[in-house]
Amino acid sequence: MKYNVIERGDDISKELTERFHTLAAKQGMPRDEDHPDIVLSIGGDGTMLQAFHKYVDKLDHIAFVGIHTGHLGFFADWKPDELDHLASLMFSVTTPEELQVVRYPVVEIEITTDKGVETHLALNEFTIRGIEVSLVARLHVNDEMFEMFRGDGICISSPAGSTAYNKSLGGAMVHPSLEAIQIAEIASINNRVYRTLGSSMILPKHHHCDIYPKAQQNMLLSLDHKYMQRADVVSIRCRVASNVKVKFARFRPFPFWNRVREAFVGLEVK
Repeated sequence: MKYNVIERGDDISKELTERFHTLAAKQGMPRDEDHPDIVLSIGGDGTMLQAFHKYVDKLDHIAFVGIHTGHLGFFADWKPDELDHLASLMFSVTTPEELQVVRYPVVEIEITTDKGVETHLALNEFTIRGIEVSLVARLHVNDEMFEMFRGDGICISSPAGSTAYNKSLGGAMVHPSLEAIQIAEIASINNRVYRTLGSSMILPKHHHCDIYPKAQQNMLLSLDHKYMQRADVVSIRCRVASNVKVKFARFRPFPFWNRVREAFVGLEVK
């Protein structure tokens, strides 16, 4: 199997990266930055997002695994002092077909402008915000008008991203294996003209939502950690990606709800 490492750039992550390269060389595991079979993320969840977007066009052929060098990361199963153990497990797998993986859905975003349609993927979430003034947009669900939104913005999250920005907006935490997207409002304004649901909504895989912003509105769009300022958006369609999932290599069980408990409740079961 071929591998690559994406690391955060701090001293601990750099040291772990060099150690893994040394171990891999001794075992004859080749490094291939362009076409790896497995990508090791060393850092935090932000590092995993960078790895995801670096290889977003190769998700069918790549599995990710993470070592967190800071606080507990939802995308990282391993701690720094477990590098040697993880490495030995990785080296015991000789072909991609032997890997034990979990597959999680991702968010697909179609941005329509006068020039055409752009398609993007997000591992955690997509957000749309107004710049300088409030965002004004119509929200349609399955091609029917649902609400007229005015406020700071809208967040569309994947189940894996439900523990991130979505949670801070009051959204629900969703098990990452469920094929759904979640829509959460960012500081909505409710009056007799603009009326919204006021709570997050979860749409299944076969549903979609369309956002129609006010014409030529200056907006800030984000795909995970990537930002772009746009004023040419006609509409944005959000749904579960139909033919793409992200794969995470599982060399040992680490239940999602255990992560949630440890991260937000603080209780570790010995």
